[in-house]
Amino acid sequence: MKIVSFLTLSVLLFSMLITTPVAQAETDLGLTVDAAILIDADSGKILYEQNANTSLGIASMTKMMTEFLLLDAIKAGTVTWDQEYRVTDYTYKMSQNRALSNVPLRADGTYTIRELYEAMVIYSANAATVGIAETIAGTETEFLKLMNAKAEELGLEGYKFVNSTGLNNVDLMGMHPSGTGAEDENVMSAKSTAKLAYHLLKEHPEVLETSKIAKKQFREGTSDAINMDNWNFMLPELVFAYEGVDGLKTGTTTFAGHCFTGTAERNGTRLIAVVMKAVDANGVGSYKARFDATAKLFDYGFGQFTKQELLPANHVFEEQKTVKVTKGKADDVAIATKEPISFMIKTSDKDLYQPVLNLSNEELEAAVEQDTVVGKATLERSEGTDYGFIDGKELTVDVVTTASVERASGISLFFQGIGKFFSNLWGSVTGLFS
Repeated sequence: MKIVSFLTLSVLLFSMLITTPVAQAETDLGLTVDAAILIDADSGKILYEQNANTSLGIASMTKMMTEFLLLDAIKAGTVTWDQEYRVTDYTYKMSQNRALSNVPLRADGTYTIRELYEAMVIYSANAATVGIAETIAGTETEFLKLMNAKAEELGLEGYKFVNSTGLNNVDLMGMHPSGTGAEDENVMSAKSTAKLAYHLLKEHPEVLETSKIAKKQFREGTSDAINMDNWNFMLPELVFAYEGVDGLKTGTTTFAGHCFTGTAERNGTRLIAVVMKAVDANGVGSYKARFDATAKLFDYGFGQFTKQELLPANHVFEEQKTVKVTKGKADDVAIATKEPISFMIKTSDKDLYQPVLNLSNEELEAAVEQDTVVGKATLERSEGTDYGFIDGKELTVDVVTTASVERASGISLFFQGIGKFFSNLWGSVTGLFS
């Protein structure tokens, strides 16, 4: 008996040893970052998150908001690509500091908005970014109000904008926006950063036409020509090339560390990944560390997830196939889900989701139209974590009637009333005797 018990214990311990790494692999990708998140760019489904609600420095990932506001203005017609910007004292002084990722601007120069936009998106040029902010709002101080209004419109949380670029205010040579601190820096959570990128790509997918450019000359063919190498080294032509990457925005400051909002598309599936304050195995931040972390997220998303239909349209619930109808030519009407529910999940997780019916109308009065909403169908996960969607939507669809029921004629309603009267009377009598 002792031998049997020892063998049983040995088998149990061995099984624990071999299954523990699998459980860890499902929840921990081994990312050495302060925060990370991975989402499906189509549906906004969150596939992975790590400390995603903590507000951290975002550095030049801030420029996604400036890009958003400019593209909004272009679409509205309040700013045009050929519109010229005249350099201010602020942007001139800032642009002369090449250590801040700048294209030098002439003190008496004028530049088109397209030139400034390309410098901002490709090269993360800071003075060019301020020039765009000044064009849209007059001053960077006023532009901050637009940034905050847009953040509220998008439902971002945990953010604070103190400038249009993502630089630490201390680098702005005392010219930082009024109402902000001399050493303030922009902050946001990984989840809100991903949400910003998600809406940017939804509303202005054309941003990718510029963000995917690996190399370009600023003012090509002039004496002011400057080579601009994209800081996104995951683009196909660059050192950390990753298949399908075509955006979106890097960020690096001492406060924020090495950050990146990346996006890649393969076989019709686009993912958005955010990593914040990435470091290597020795705890040292670097460009490689942020791109390695992003590659792990993309590998996980493209390798483990597929889009699947978890609940079909016209699904009938066996426990509730109909709802009652009063004053109709029929006593009930069939119900089913109106639309399917599909999103990206791990193939192995499909059976973990079960539909739950929540009726808001258990009885309808005729006449009843087809497609009358009677409730919602919700998908619930039986075990493990479902991270939800980046915009907070739920896994629900309408449950509707699948046919119409005409109202009964006057004589039919009369006899229905008599039948109901005697039915209630009989129920009262039997209830009294029982």
